[in-house]
Amino acid sequence: MSKLFEPLNIGPLPLPNRIIIAPMCQYSAVDGSASAWHGIHLGGLALSGAGLLIIEATGVSAEGRISPGDLGLYSDANETALANVMAAIRLYSDMPIAIQLGHAGRKASSQTPWDGGQQIAPEAPTGWHALAPSAVPHNPHEHPPVALDAAGLAKVRDDFVASAKRAERLGLAGIELHAAHGYLLHQFLSPLANQRNDEYGGSLENRMRFPLEVFAAVRAAVSTSMPVWVRVSASDWVEGGWDIAGTIAFAKALEAAGCAAIHVSSGGVSPLQKIPLADGYQVAFAEQVKAHVGIPVIAVGLITDPVHAESIIAEGKADAVALARGILYNPHWPWHAAAKLGAKVVAPKQYWRSQPREHKDLFEAASFGQR
Repeated sequence: MSKLFEPLNIGPLPLPNRIIIAPMCQYSAVDGSASAWHGIHLGGLALSGAGLLIIEATGVSAEGRISPGDLGLYSDANETALANVMAAIRLYSDMPIAIQLGHAGRKASSQTPWDGGQQIAPEAPTGWHALAPSAVPHNPHEHPPVALDAAGLAKVRDDFVASAKRAERLGLAGIELHAAHGYLLHQFLSPLANQRNDEYGGSLENRMRFPLEVFAAVRAAVSTSMPVWVRVSASDWVEGGWDIAGTIAFAKALEAAGCAAIHVSSGGVSPLQKIPLADGYQVAFAEQVKAHVGIPVIAVGLITDPVHAESIIAEGKADAVALARGILYNPHWPWHAAAKLGAKVVAPKQYWRSQPREHKDLFEAASFGQR
């Protein structure tokens, strides 16, 4: 049997296979509220046959969004809009759906990628003052962020907790905290962004303190049936930055605090990063983390070939693989992977006639049946 299509538990959450759809920003929300685009986008991915769908990086506050178009879960309006999207999806899919909660920190108030992705000035009509561990901009030419004081840190923790409670009310299956890609929690971890001289800066233990406090606060705020896990950047790809040794220490501390899984990515905190892109270029990081923790480890990054994905699981390098851009390009990637690896995959009955003649036993129905 294909290892990629074996079931996996992330904490108390059972997944039918080990294919995960990674969170991907859509920059299509209105004041943080999900739009019709999210219904189309998430609804399509929920029919893909993957084991888990993670909703895009979702701001825990208005100022924590990357761009004015970012999804948020900080208001009743945000919660209602996402509830409407989820209700429509649940008519036709029982795929587990989680959400990634994050705060952009100094990378907030930015244009969408297709508009250039540059910082929007705080004084601009659509801009705002970004927050960060230290008043150090992401790019030297950008407006410096405001360094968080004690009250600011407490508000960020409270915002994560409030959004987590909203996620649980929505019936989402899990929560991933975003501590990767140069956003706020990663900024605390990285000495490139964190230049504090208090208990949240300096040593590795101090730099991990605030992300661990946020995790502990969220873990305590939701029920034990709701798994909470963390996405990390294993390396800044800059000399003197966050590295795999720190990542392993952080992962071990998270596991001790009740973390359900570690999702291993890399980069994002510095424009000086030099990333050697290649197929599966981050898998070695996941493998190193997996050697030091007993919870599931998710590998991600240019994993596009089913045979390659199968080998990652079969060789014990990771417990699951996540796809992002690859599944945007090929939204039925799990179908094709199942066909190639001799497995079965859940698909809506409305699509069953699309099965190739040589794979007539490829599809199976969702457990609750298709409406």
